[in-house]
Amino acid sequence: MPASMARNIRLYRWFRFFQSLIFWQAVWFLYFQSTLSAAEAVLLYAVYDVATTALEVPSGYMSDRLGRRTTLIASGVTGVAGAALLATGDTLLLLAAAQVLIGAAMAFSSGTDSALLYESLAAADREAEIEQQELTAWRFSFAALALSALTGGLLYRLDPTAPFWASTLTGLVVLALTLAFRDPPQKTDEALEPLSQLATLRDALRNPVLAWLFALSMAMYGFSHLPFVFGQPFILDALTKAGLAAEAPVVSGAVSATMMVISVAASLVAPRLRTRLGLPAILLLAFAMQIALCGILALSDSVIVIAFLFLRMVPDSLSRPFLIARVQTLLTSGSRATYLSLQSFCGRLVFAATLYLVSTAMAGPKEMDHADIQTVLGWSVLLGVVILVGLMLAARRARVEPE
Repeated sequence: MPASMARNIRLYRWFRFFQSLIFWQAVWFLYFQSTLSAAEAVLLYAVYDVATTALEVPSGYMSDRLGRRTTLIASGVTGVAGAALLATGDTLLLLAAAQVLIGAAMAFSSGTDSALLYESLAAADREAEIEQQELTAWRFSFAALALSALTGGLLYRLDPTAPFWASTLTGLVVLALTLAFRDPPQKTDEALEPLSQLATLRDALRNPVLAWLFALSMAMYGFSHLPFVFGQPFILDALTKAGLAAEAPVVSGAVSATMMVISVAASLVAPRLRTRLGLPAILLLAFAMQIALCGILALSDSVIVIAFLFLRMVPDSLSRPFLIARVQTLLTSGSRATYLSLQSFCGRLVFAATLYLVSTAMAGPKEMDHADIQTVLGWSVLLGVVILVGLMLAARRARVEPE
């Protein structure tokens, strides 16, 4: 068993690498908007988020009951099917079905991948490595995102479906790596019945540290994805005004690639910042950076502002590995994936509802312009400041820093 757990740990970083080769990440909105309206493109992202949301908690329960490996295999299969359908679908209904499959793949992986890593480390008596291992996986993931973003933008210029076919192929590699995993051992007293598991989750949410991290995670999910959803139409709008609309796919890919490279660089200094500032301060700093970026995008539609999108994933590098590592130590293996899925579920639910409201307000055939973006992001910034102040006031009482 120790040998198989060591193999899990070695393979995990490569699993995250190939899982993050998402060649369509920088062009998905442009692809949807090429055949659909801007409102329908936003709605398709909401479909993805709703599908992920609907399966988040069931997939976490599946992971805790049936095993990490089985759940990750389900993620691999649905991910490959979704990417292939995105490449072949040409109607709103087919593209929505593809988004459901992609959402299912995300839900099956969410929480389960981190749980597999932590429990493999625990089985090998290496729990103390969790922060470093999460950071390593994060760097592998973002290196892959950088590579695939730039390549995807270039592939899109050759054929709009090429990024989706490339993602289908890398999805098959992910599936092969998943099949090589072995389930970590689970303590029999932690294999909880549904009612006992619900009680465990309720008790966890009463923990001040977990409650604070839960609220922060929900807020940061939304503010991380706002520039993701509206970044591509922002780039297209800015380049159109500069007479460079045809270059939007390549520029979007270059922006995403640069964003990921800068994020990897930020992860190198993150441990020192975490030590110097403390856990609550670095997490709140990361959230404040997300709010500031939304504010900058709302204030101006200048081409120069596109450069600020380079910083979109820096807050995640400064927060996500530490947040996950802190949560892991406060949970039991019998409810770990379910809790992480519940946390993601709530963030996605709020964000999906927001996107649905945005799509209904944008009804019509026109492409999204900066006025639309400014309205959405302006109100988001005001809400974000209120949430940030609330979290700052609650941080000391929660005692987030581990003793």
